[in-house]
Amino acid sequence: MASFCTYPLFFSLTFAFFIVASASSEAEILLTFKASIEDPMKYLSTWSNTSETHHCNWTGVTCTTTPPLSVTSLNLQSLNLSGEISASLCGLHNLSYLNLADNLFNQPIPLHLSQCSSLETLNLSNNLIWGTVPEQISQFGSLRTLDFSRNHVEGKIPETIGSLKNLQVLNLGSNLLSGSVPSVFGNFTELLVLDLSQNRFLVSEIPGGIGKLEKLKQLLLQSSGFYGEIPQSFAGLQGLTILDLSQNNLTGGVPQTLGASLKNLVSFDVSQNNLLGSFPTGICRGKGLINLSLHTNSFSGSIPNSISECLNLERFQVQNNGFSGDFPNGLWSLPKIKLIRAENNRFSGEIPDSISVAAQLEQVQIDNNSFTSKIPQGLGSVRSLYRFSASLNGFYGELPPNFCDSPVMSIINLSHNSLSGLIPELKKCRKLVSLSLADNSLVGQIPASLAELPVLTYLDLSDNNLTGSIPQELQNLKLALFNVSFNHLSGKVPFPLISGLPASFLQGNPELCGPGLPNSCYDDEPIHKAGGLTKLACALISLALGAGILIIAAGFFVIYRTSQRKSQMGVWRSVFFYPLRVTEHDLIMGMDEKSAVGSGGAFGRVYIISLPSGELVAVKKLLNPGSQSSKSLKNEVKTLAKIRHKNIVKLLGFCHSSDSIFLIYEFLQKGSLGDLICRPDFQFQWSTRLRIAIGVAQGLAYLHKDYVPHILHRNLKSKNILLDADLEPKLTDFALDRIVGETAFQSTMASESAFSCYIAPENGYSKRATEQMDVYSFGVVLLELVTGRQAEQAESAESIDIVKWVRRKINITDGALQVLDPKISNSSQQEMLGALEMALRCTSVMPEKRPTMFEVVRALQSLSSKTPTSQIWSCPLELQMSIHQLQSDEH
Repeated sequence: MASFCTYPLFFSLTFAFFIVASASSEAEILLTFKASIEDPMKYLSTWSNTSETHHCNWTGVTCTTTPPLSVTSLNLQSLNLSGEISASLCGLHNLSYLNLADNLFNQPIPLHLSQCSSLETLNLSNNLIWGTVPEQISQFGSLRTLDFSRNHVEGKIPETIGSLKNLQVLNLGSNLLSGSVPSVFGNFTELLVLDLSQNRFLVSEIPGGIGKLEKLKQLLLQSSGFYGEIPQSFAGLQGLTILDLSQNNLTGGVPQTLGASLKNLVSFDVSQNNLLGSFPTGICRGKGLINLSLHTNSFSGSIPNSISECLNLERFQVQNNGFSGDFPNGLWSLPKIKLIRAENNRFSGEIPDSISVAAQLEQVQIDNNSFTSKIPQGLGSVRSLYRFSASLNGFYGELPPNFCDSPVMSIINLSHNSLSGLIPELKKCRKLVSLSLADNSLVGQIPASLAELPVLTYLDLSDNNLTGSIPQELQNLKLALFNVSFNHLSGKVPFPLISGLPASFLQGNPELCGPGLPNSCYDDEPIHKAGGLTKLACALISLALGAGILIIAAGFFVIYRTSQRKSQMGVWRSVFFYPLRVTEHDLIMGMDEKSAVGSGGAFGRVYIISLPSGELVAVKKLLNPGSQSSKSLKNEVKTLAKIRHKNIVKLLGFCHSSDSIFLIYEFLQKGSLGDLICRPDFQFQWSTRLRIAIGVAQGLAYLHKDYVPHILHRNLKSKNILLDADLEPKLTDFALDRIVGETAFQSTMASESAFSCYIAPENGYSKRATEQMDVYSFGVVLLELVTGRQAEQAESAESIDIVKWVRRKINITDGALQVLDPKISNSSQQEMLGALEMALRCTSVMPEKRPTMFEVVRALQSLSSKTPTSQIWSCPLELQMSIHQLQSDEH
């Protein structure tokens, strides 16, 4: 008989066996789930029976912190997964959190997941989930968070949803729901967030029962089809911090009781409805208000000065209404105010000098009102201000010399006022994108210092009393809009400021001259006979000298070429990452004019060389190799050679000496995208172009986020995108800064940065390379694919870059359709407009407005998905408005 002392050992062994068995079972469940889905990017490569890693350390898996270890959370968001969401996960008995958001699952709502007895959070947002919300939704009774937003869920919301009484978050936003909203929403007594926004097919009154949800903090019903009045019961939502009812068909007034009741309100938005009535006087009684938004309604009356008591107010939005009376003075000096929007009302009053106290103010838009005052000196003291728009008012007097001193100022619009005096020198606001001072009474000359603002894109000085000439330096800016019409300017207009612009932008200045203008300038340049003869004699002498020098130089070149060939046979070191049967001698002897491709890029020429085996490789000879040690150089190239992605060219090996580096790449048959676009017979269909764009975006996204260490391309352009036999794109010439060194890289790039439209505007003032700069370059390539134009195309003997051309076309013709490649069928028009919008986002002059490359990949993939295009872009008009909104953000 076993002694009592053996029992602890027995139980310990039994417990250990249970842990191992449980772990094995959970790992098998996860692998079963993995087998039902597609993982093209191999994010779940750690999920493997052969993996030495415990399943609790697999990608996205979280377990309990104490034995016995069991899976409690599965977060697989944004992994590009697709396939079937299997019920096998319900075998994880402690699984309480499941997040599959931002993937490509294409199926109805997976009702079988209701079998997961411990599940409290289910997030399937931003997938391709379709179909109706089933009556059996009540089976998810234990859920606390249910998020089906940004899918294609349609039909009515069933009454049975009211059974989910444990819900704290219910998000059905951005779907295709229709019909009326059931009254059962009052059952969600634990609810903190309710989002039914962006459901344009809903036709419903707002259920009054929502007012019973005392714990509710966020109520988001914007951009749907709600009609009728705002329920009086909303006064019961005393915990509410965010209320958004904008862009509906609501009528009536804003209940006066809301002001006194919603003491914790952070954001209040009832814009774009048909509401009437005055502003609730007690809105700040609780002094917790942070964000007040009443824009785009039909409100009238005045705004009480008590609004200045809202010391926590950050966002004040009352635009597009009928408010009148004096604008509350105290609002301008609130300590936390960030945004003031009151455009398109009938406000009067002034901007006080105390605006300098508003140390966090970022944006002011008060256009189309009746303000009458001088622009205060204190405005220039607000260092956080990036947008000041006050057109169509009665501002008068001279502009203070510091009015553009904010280092982040991007947009200034003071057009259609009564300003006088000189335009101050603008040197400190080096991020200024748009400056409009049109229709004032400004005098004097156009300051040449405007040319020192590296990202200035829109400049409108029309309808003033400006005199003198147009500064020649302005031709160095990439202006999409240049309007100096109806002034008193004179002299020759720099040709780049004429090319591509309508003459009306220069009209009303009879003393201006230049090509295409009524006065061509040639009449002012009489030819003197004696002078002409002298010039002819000088020209003949120069030709004779040049011919002699050329003959001598040719002799020296032959001698130099011979010695150069011999010197290149000096000390070489080679590292091959693939079995290449080639010597340095083979490479050097094969690098001649016949094997050279193109005229040579910024860093050196590329040669196509046939190896003794018959295999073709591309060899890039770097002209400026820097001064890295052999060991450092080898490590950097090895880092790049480890990159494995279908959209990135393989680096096969390299050779280097004391003064040269040869990078050996795989050879791709179709050459570069840039060379193909240059050809007059460039006829790729849209599906092919979109596939190329997606491939390039995937390659960049991989470099930016997935590859470790993260890498920036820094030299992306269509000529550095190669195509294989199947037209699959591959990036080349990436991360050369790591090989030649930062100093040598900057030196080489500086020579073409002023001329290349692929380089982001902030390169002129920022010395730090960023992902946003690569995104800008990609946007230029995407514009090439959408328009069928080269990035830099000669037009009227002048090179017009594609970003400038597209923005001018949209500005002038008011039509995005005008820039699409006419060789593409109209059936692809909506997808092309979607790509155009993304290209404009990528080439925003403000880096913070650009998307990440992962967001770009998602957006472009949605254009090419099997989902009907009409569900992605509802109509060309809406997309057209979206494109104009992008441009208005910068102008």
